[in-house]
Amino acid sequence: MSACISRSSDMAAAEQDIAELDRRIVLATQAGLPLDARPYHWLASQLGVAPELVMERLRAMLDDGRIRRIGVVPNHYRLGYVANAMSVWDVPDEHIEAVGREVGGLDIVSHCYRRPRRLPDWPYNLFAMVHGHSREEVTEKIDDIARLLGHRVRGHDILFSTRILKKTGLRIGG
Repeated sequence: MSACISRSSDMAAAEQDIAELDRRIVLATQAGLPLDARPYHWLASQLGVAPELVMERLRAMLDDGRIRRIGVVPNHYRLGYVANAMSVWDVPDEHIEAVGREVGGLDIVSHCYRRPRRLPDWPYNLFAMVHGHSREEVTEKIDDIARLLGHRVRGHDILFSTRILKKTGLRIGG
């Protein structure tokens, strides 16, 4: 009986250690990773664990939904993209999934998502962010999207950014 209790308490301790490591990984990455050829190795050295363990834990958190995605968040202004606009589209509901996938897959779109309409004033249900070196360039890109979509959209508009907002996701405290 005592061997069973010991094994059970060992498993609980191991699960607690993994949960604590997962928390430490999230805390260490939520502000971003360094520009490094091997960022997960850098992270592992900061946490004092093996790089393979860091990658395993990140995969597990992605798989179970605790982390939604790992991706690059560029500073468009520092890259020379000073004209940024959210294009908004009125897409018939029966076409929204296909059109959303198509628009979201375009190289000129940094992110694309569906949002509810707010009728009667706001008929748009698809949002797609486009960046460029000038407003004219952005407008041309959005015109290209409109031509591509053709009759599958009822209308669209362009909302240019007027200021930089701090872009961060959800943060947990240390």
